[in-house]
Order: sequence, then C-alpha cells, then structure tokens
Amino acid sequence: MAPDGDNRRMSGTIGTLVLAMACFVGGHFALSSLKLRGILIKALGLSGFRAAYAFMSLVTLIWAIDAYGKAAIVEAWPAESWLQLVPLLLMPPACILAITGLTSRTVTMVGGEGMAREPDPVSGIVTVTRHPFLWGAGLWAIAHMAANGDLASLILFGGMALLSFGGMAHIDHRRRETLGADWGPIALSSSAIPFLAALQGRHGIDWRGIGWARLTGGIAVYVALAFAHPWIAGVAILPGLLP
Repeated sequence: MAPDGDNRRMSGTIGTLVLAMACFVGGHFALSSLKLRGILIKALGLSGFRAAYAFMSLVTLIWAIDAYGKAAIVEAWPAESWLQLVPLLLMPPACILAITGLTSRTVTMVGGEGMAREPDPVSGIVTVTRHPFLWGAGLWAIAHMAANGDLASLILFGGMALLSFGGMAHIDHRRRETLGADWGPIALSSSAIPFLAALQGRHGIDWRGIGWARLTGGIAVYVALAFAHPWIAGVAILPGLLP
C-alpha cells in the first residue's frame, strides 16, 4: 500500500527514484529476455539464474521503496476526494486476481511451460485471464497512482504498472517462442484481457476450477489490508470509518 505522502521525508531526489525504478523494471525485462536468460542459465544453471533474478528483484525493490520514501513531494494532479474511490473500486478485483494467481497453476507462471502439454492447460483462472497475478499487481499500481497524485507515486506505481502490463506481452512472446505449436491452442482459447476469450465465445469460465475458496480469500485479503492500511502506509482508507 502507498505510504502517506504527508509524512514522507524530502531528503532524496526524484532522479534517484527514477534510476531505482529503471533498474527494477528494466532488470526484470532484461533478465527474462530469451537471449540473456539463455546465456545466464548456461553460465549459472537454472537454480543459480533464479537465485540471481530473485536477488536483483529484491535489492532494486528495496532501493526503489527507500528512494520513494525520501523523494520530494511534487504534485502531479490535485488530490481530489473522488480519486480515493479508485482504490475502493480496483482493489477488491486486484486482491482476488492476485490471490487466485498465486494459488493456481498456469502456463504463464514461472516454470509453467510443462502445463502446455497437459490435457487441459486452459482451466481455472486461466479461463478468465492468462495473467491473473500481473493483473492484480497492475490494478493495485493504478489504484495507488491515482489516489496519491504526486510525481514520486507516478514514478513508483507507474513503473509497477508498466512492469505488470508490459510483462504480460513479454511472457506471451517468450511462451510463443519456446513452446511453438503447443502455444497456439492456449492462445486461441484464452486471453490476456480478463473475460475476453469468454465474451468472444472461445472458452467458457471454469468457475469450479477457480473455486469459491480463492474468491473468498481474495476478499478477505482486501478487508485485512483495508484495516491494516494505517499501520502499513500511515493513512486510513476511509477516515472516520476505518482506524
């Protein structure tokens, strides 16, 4: 959740935040590119590559969060009260998609390539979108970018949104290149955009495969985050209603 802009220190610069986010977002795209990924896996092995990838992600994320906390507050757009409704509308589906994505096997997840040869690779949440977790992360980023309205938040959460939505196209490209003919049926019967394949009549929604437990879990996470927001970010989501 977004830190409270009013309490943010102003000892850092926007430039530091830009550099940190460039390293965080650019590092993800660079290390996951087919050519560089292949070179690194050959040199480090698959486990070594995944460890290096995780280390890069963690270090640059910590750097970006620290730079965000120290960046000067520069208004990007007025903090209108109606903008606070954006997180209230986007965060419930964001939590549902994120939790469902984290608890489901999908062909687009890390190590999910083997699912392409299974009898029914398009099932569960994949019948809604091939990228449930990235959609959850992207909606979270958009919600917090809109509600904060300052330049540092635009850079941090905008970078997160770029990584999320750009990552969907990036992953689809990698799967198309690595899976070859096995990717065709998956791409035809699923969609990156939520519910598009179902609306186009290409595949029905597998509600049983998604499961009520995941949907309920996503809502429970949203409620928990809403109540914990003052302690996580230093600002109440609904002043006067939530602590």
